[in-house]
Amino acid sequence: METVWIFGDQLNRRVGALANRGADDARVLIVESDAKIRGRRWHRQRLHLYLTAMRRFAEELEAEGFEVDYRRAASFAAGLREHHQRYSPDRVVAMSPTRWGLADRLRSWDVEVVDNDQFLCSAEEFRDWAEGRKQLRMEHFYRWQRKRHGILMDGDEPEGGRWNFDEENREPPPPDGEWPVPARSELGEVDRDVLAEIEDIAFGAEPAGWWPTTRRAALARLRHFTDECLPRFGPHQDAMTMRSWHLAHSLLSPALNVGMLHPREICEAVEEAYRAGRVPIASAEGFIRQVIGWREFVWGVYWLWMPEYRGMNELVAENPLLPCFDDPSRTEMACVRSVVSAVHERGWAHHIERLMLLANISLLCEVRPQALLDWMERAFVDAAEWVMVPNVIGMGLHADGGRMASKPYASGGAYVNRMSDFCADCRFDPKARTGDDACPFTSLYWGFVERNRDRLERNPRTSMSVRSLDRLEDKDETLGAAERVRDALVAGKI
Repeated sequence: METVWIFGDQLNRRVGALANRGADDARVLIVESDAKIRGRRWHRQRLHLYLTAMRRFAEELEAEGFEVDYRRAASFAAGLREHHQRYSPDRVVAMSPTRWGLADRLRSWDVEVVDNDQFLCSAEEFRDWAEGRKQLRMEHFYRWQRKRHGILMDGDEPEGGRWNFDEENREPPPPDGEWPVPARSELGEVDRDVLAEIEDIAFGAEPAGWWPTTRRAALARLRHFTDECLPRFGPHQDAMTMRSWHLAHSLLSPALNVGMLHPREICEAVEEAYRAGRVPIASAEGFIRQVIGWREFVWGVYWLWMPEYRGMNELVAENPLLPCFDDPSRTEMACVRSVVSAVHERGWAHHIERLMLLANISLLCEVRPQALLDWMERAFVDAAEWVMVPNVIGMGLHADGGRMASKPYASGGAYVNRMSDFCADCRFDPKARTGDDACPFTSLYWGFVERNRDRLERNPRTSMSVRSLDRLEDKDETLGAAERVRDALVAGKI
């Protein structure tokens, strides 16, 4: 009998090598690698999600009649070797892993590798789409995806007459009002066993049931999102507030990234809700753009530009990770302290908090890209290398020099003040760039512009920032403040 090897981010009966095989056709191998689990200090909820979901997936397959060799081993290679010694399979088949280089390693172990079909655009299809293009822009890719998959289309035209409703989806948080309550799952015996095993090797709070660990629970979260959250998602998808850690976001990325949900079924559920009149077009389009636009664009550029891409540092940033990322009490910035605290509490923050707070402060403080990348890969429950490398190297820290994003996503305190309510409870003034009460974002922004003025002057989207800097009456004082603030944040003293 042959063996199908399933990895921890492929937990779906309907994809890969397992999709067309039954219990009489194949045995299943699942390996918990001690080298992987203990190789880095992961967030507790990230480890819990993967290990619990793997064990419950094995139980589901056994209930279906599969023989499952669920093996805990020193490494993946050791687990495969022990499986061969026990079962002598005719062959071992695995779906291509989501991490660069692992497919070649599997082949070197005589594992047959089949295509990964967890995305709507394969790495090969993306490479063909990118061929001959001077610049790769997500918006162009997104429209191509919509057309070829027929998602949210009216014949050959986009539903609603426009491809993009982004201008309607940039509202700050409302001053009051309730947000939908996320769905939760009760923890059981498997959860408790996993948590006991990882008690001394992880950081962060224990899970509270936010992240589903079975496909059934993941589907329930999808229904909850389309029914309760999606109608309010669009306008405030970029908003940040201390009154809600989740707002109307889906919270589906952990389930999606371990394979329990497929992007096609998510898009179908969202489109169905829109066509039934339960969801406005701006919310439906905005969410679908995140799933088949940005998410799959990131997947494509990862495979196109690795392995060199992970090590890029075009802006030559060499500072270490800011101390407040590991200990949020080491900063007085209300926005950064609040979001980092939330990451320690739940292993999650939404996309604008990641980009415009965590990545932005790291960009302005010249944090080495790989230091932030390592932290985000360990700290976020939905992290994966293919997700984090493009988002940190390309989008967040502009370490690729603009291959992925047309401009650096750097901003001062004005953006945070406009899109959040963090500033109301902060001792810093987002309008001040010098003095003890100056917002670090505001001071640091002008220091960033000065350091990178040659690059920014050549870019039509950022050249005005250089001219604005040169018009400041207190330019020298502002640049001096930027240096002091950067050094203080790097030292964990502001």
